[in-house]
Amino acid sequence: METLPRALSLDLDDTLWPIWPSIERAERALDDYLREHCPRTANRFPVHRMRRLREEVAAEHPHLVHDFTQQRMISLQRALERSGDDVARADEAFEAFFASRNQVEFYPDALAALARLAARWPVAALTNGNADLARIGIEAHFHCYISARDQGHAKPDTPIFLATCERLGEEPGQVLHIGDDPLLDVVGARRAGMRSCWINRKKDSWPQGLARPDLEFATLAGLADWLESHPDAPEPR
Repeated sequence: METLPRALSLDLDDTLWPIWPSIERAERALDDYLREHCPRTANRFPVHRMRRLREEVAAEHPHLVHDFTQQRMISLQRALERSGDDVARADEAFEAFFASRNQVEFYPDALAALARLAARWPVAALTNGNADLARIGIEAHFHCYISARDQGHAKPDTPIFLATCERLGEEPGQVLHIGDDPLLDVVGARRAGMRSCWINRKKDSWPQGLARPDLEFATLAGLADWLESHPDAPEPR
């Protein structure tokens, strides 16, 4: 990469933190709520059955592929109704899940690296998930937040990447997208005309048949080191 980007976009789940520990913890928090307030639902839909129900809802509503929140709300409402519990409890039940879902455990390098990047470049959060930056405590590091739910498109679809560039006020070729997923992040960004960086924490092999990213690092800190060492790197703001 001869010239540095003018702005960055950054995936969240599995780039800044591992997502499945948070989801599993949130599922247990939801189950605890249901056992206290809606025991018939908890008995009929323990964690593994609630997970299966959500998968059924996702399959029945392909138009909600970009909206995990709505998928889960429909699942909760259906579980409560089938169990004979008060469907009005769905909002509180979801809050129990969502509060725990946003108690993330950052990769060891991620938080400091994010702060370093945000000190020099405007950074957009670009996610297919529903992480709440304010609850997590990292909102101040981001210029803007672009989610599949808000956009009606999910990565790797081009419109969500172009919307990110628009929010950043830059042409796609001036934005570097950073993420962990070869298809959703790297291929999606390339199709939109953006540059791409693969954060390959697991040291996986690059999938055959896919165009390689512009950059690859094992950690976000590695990318921050490389960008900061470039002679054209901007001074911290």
